[in-house]
Amino acid sequence: MESVLVVGAGPTGLVMALSLARRGVPVRIIDRKSGPSPESRAMGLHARTLEFYRQFGFGDQVVERGVVADTIRFRAGDRDVAQFSLADMGLGLSPYPFMLAFPQDEHERFLRDRLAQLGVQVQWNSALEDLTDHGDVVEAVVSDGESTAGSDYAYVVGCDGAHSRVREILGVGFPGGSSEQLFFVADAIIAGAPEAGIYLGFREAGLALMMPVRTTGTQRLIGLAPPEVSSKPDLGFEDLRAHVEYLLGIDVAEVNWFSTYRVHHRVAEHFGKGRVFIAGDAGHVHSPAGGQGMNTGIGDAINLSWKIADVLHLRAEPSLLDTYERERIPFAQSLIATTDRVFRFLVDEGKAAQTVRVRVLPRLVATMARFTAPRRMMFKTVSQTRISYRDCDFNQGEAGSIRGGDRLPWLVNAGGDNFGALESLDWQLHVYGEPGSSIVDEAKRLAIPLHRFDFDDDAQAAGLERDAVYLVRPDGYVALALAPGDEGGLTGFIHGRELRIGQPDVTSDVAGTDSA
Repeated sequence: MESVLVVGAGPTGLVMALSLARRGVPVRIIDRKSGPSPESRAMGLHARTLEFYRQFGFGDQVVERGVVADTIRFRAGDRDVAQFSLADMGLGLSPYPFMLAFPQDEHERFLRDRLAQLGVQVQWNSALEDLTDHGDVVEAVVSDGESTAGSDYAYVVGCDGAHSRVREILGVGFPGGSSEQLFFVADAIIAGAPEAGIYLGFREAGLALMMPVRTTGTQRLIGLAPPEVSSKPDLGFEDLRAHVEYLLGIDVAEVNWFSTYRVHHRVAEHFGKGRVFIAGDAGHVHSPAGGQGMNTGIGDAINLSWKIADVLHLRAEPSLLDTYERERIPFAQSLIATTDRVFRFLVDEGKAAQTVRVRVLPRLVATMARFTAPRRMMFKTVSQTRISYRDCDFNQGEAGSIRGGDRLPWLVNAGGDNFGALESLDWQLHVYGEPGSSIVDEAKRLAIPLHRFDFDDDAQAAGLERDAVYLVRPDGYVALALAPGDEGGLTGFIHGRELRIGQPDVTSDVAGTDSA
């Protein structure tokens, strides 16, 4: 039998299946659709997602297939008021200091191809009908349109969107609401071929965003439909053309696709029950402010997949899986609150809010553009490199300003960078400076790879401490930070969490041996 059933073959489900398969976990991935979707609703990949893809060995390949958007331009009314360089904002923080425009259809095709190389194919026209968690296995009933059959799995992960069947079967609440305002989205060709980048335009009664979609030069236009046309039943782009062109300072030559939608904001009450989990839009939906949705779902998949793999390979106890919800729900709730506040400000039709958007916000943005600290904080937030799991008690310790649960800072050293070691997708120890003899001996005894890097000004600026020990998780986050002299805490941490991370993978009986 397959170890894990993944329900849903969007980006979250594909990354979940890919991450499991790369770790030797047999996996089956199904989707109720008849085949790949030609639409490309989600398209922006942020730095943290690209860092995860680099761990899989294809981060740079994804970048080559997309369009790098490394500039943000702001416009208020008919005036250009400020410009940010994402490359400058993220310089030294990530190997990917930009946002990558990569259409969802092409993105999913790329991930499916990588999954197929591992012997796993998406099974289309396959719908989950029911689930029963028996405690030791999960029985899942799947219909393929011709027959219905039940099979047993070690775990089931629902990556099946906002209307998740998995979440419905679990009976997990999905509280939240929807906006009254109508948004539009269009893919268009712009006269004059604007420079690659992100354009934001504001006026008293509207806002719009433009960013590249494909290498063919198509641009994605997103915005708020003005009140005077938003109630029109057959609203089309021509009803919005003058509004959009004024906001962004462009001429639209051709429209290839147009649609409207309303924004939802919800977070599931739980991200799992027993052996069944949810991830991506099945667990959280929110406003498109900052383009966080797809990247957050991929982050869910990364967080959960290595934990399932370690449990199935008998390198951790099942209690490790409890940390998935403890780490990811707080972030989802914080993200919802943040994007919702931004969203409410952007769509507020009150006179005061309109004045702030057009007269105060441009000045604030222009001021921020002149100072390094706010620009770097903006990059960390939008790129998701700022995400930390400090509040989960699984992660422990502090050395320098780095605490257990923080993302490992990216550093360039002679001959390479410290993220190269993360491509092992495994636990490892990092020391910036000289490791003490005790930690060298302990690493050998525990069979955990120890990587030594130079301690320099960049390491100090990143918050690392000279000669400290950092136990890095398979997802690139620090599980344990030990100041020099505290090396003895490593064994205690590992034993206290019942980890057997230095042992070779020993697949459990329930993990099975056959790939889907």
